[in-house]
Amino acid sequence: MPSLDFDLLFERRALSALTREKLTQATGLVLASGVHVWLTFVRETGEGSDPALPFICETGLVWISALMVGRDGRKIAVVGNYDADPLKYSGDWDEVVPYVQGIREPLLEVLEAWIPTDEKPRIAVNFSEDDDKADGLTHGLFRLLSSHLEGTRFAGSLESAHEIVSRLRGIKVTEEIRRIRKAVQVTDDIYASVPSRLKLGLDERSLYDQIQNEIDTNRWGYGWSRAGNPIVNFGPNSMIGHGVPSAEIFLELGQLVHLDLGVIVEDYSSDIQRCWYVALPSENSLPTDLADGLAAVSGAIQAGANALKPGALGHEVDAAARAYLVAAGYPEYLHALGHQVGRVAHDGGSLLGPRWERYGRLPEIPVEEGQVYTLELGVTVAGRGYLGLEEMVRVGADGVEWITEPRRSIPVLHVS
Repeated sequence: MPSLDFDLLFERRALSALTREKLTQATGLVLASGVHVWLTFVRETGEGSDPALPFICETGLVWISALMVGRDGRKIAVVGNYDADPLKYSGDWDEVVPYVQGIREPLLEVLEAWIPTDEKPRIAVNFSEDDDKADGLTHGLFRLLSSHLEGTRFAGSLESAHEIVSRLRGIKVTEEIRRIRKAVQVTDDIYASVPSRLKLGLDERSLYDQIQNEIDTNRWGYGWSRAGNPIVNFGPNSMIGHGVPSAEIFLELGQLVHLDLGVIVEDYSSDIQRCWYVALPSENSLPTDLADGLAAVSGAIQAGANALKPGALGHEVDAAARAYLVAAGYPEYLHALGHQVGRVAHDGGSLLGPRWERYGRLPEIPVEEGQVYTLELGVTVAGRGYLGLEEMVRVGADGVEWITEPRRSIPVLHVS
């Protein structure tokens, strides 16, 4: 008799419990939205799928599938017959309706029985002009679903599920916070190893490779594209932002080392920036230009944190940090103050950013309790490099709870 893998069994149960908890959360969000049904429409999910799918379904789906949550609290899945058994076994769905030849007729039968005939149907599906994580329904599947509804009372009933999806992703349950904290701890541990890795003449790419090797060895994941994670900056000639670490830029005395790293552990991500100063032999403390920059950056992050409360608008929080930095004599940063973090580093939903065209309506969405945000900004210090910090916070009832330990200092290193 084969032995049981109890670790795998525990992980399976934990994953099932989290999916069930998020599905329960979804029923409340659908009721609050006013729609009759939230419908996630997918196929061939092994090659990439709707970002909302992992919150409501653990298994992959091959045939065209309709996973639906109603405002009455019921959860019904219409799926291909070979996809049906895992959903039935999960116990998460009140009804699993398998089909063989096509989804149209069983889907219409479910909707007909579900949505009252004396009400105008409202069916929310996953498209959004502003939020990539709520925009999982492909154009082809939208057209196909619309064609299935043509000639019925459900024609023209599709509307955006942006609010449902963004709130489902954004409002974290206890288990999600635990997993995020674990990812943060892993990231902190990696950062703790950085000073021992630094040697004069080391190039950016080599440090990048060392950190990626540790991530890969431990089978963790990457909070954003592996090709640019971690971001590594040595000194003033490095690419700022989403740059690629260079094998031609070497560590020198008098420089800043800046890293931006996001690690996925148990399906949830971190996103943290840290700096170190490679001191001259005669230096035992941070030079004045760096101390001033640090005070401005950490102070601006604190100003943003002070403004981050339920009900605040994202652009208001960003404005508080931006004003602090400018008042300290530094130029505005050219990005948003913060974004939500969850299953990936850039997790969609409301944004702590200015009212710029590129952010759409996301900075106008009120902050909610239970969301997790980054607070990130930086300044370029002439001759030193980029001084950037990024913290992670959870929004509580009255303000923020720091998930990371906010950095108020920059380690001064003597490197040989």
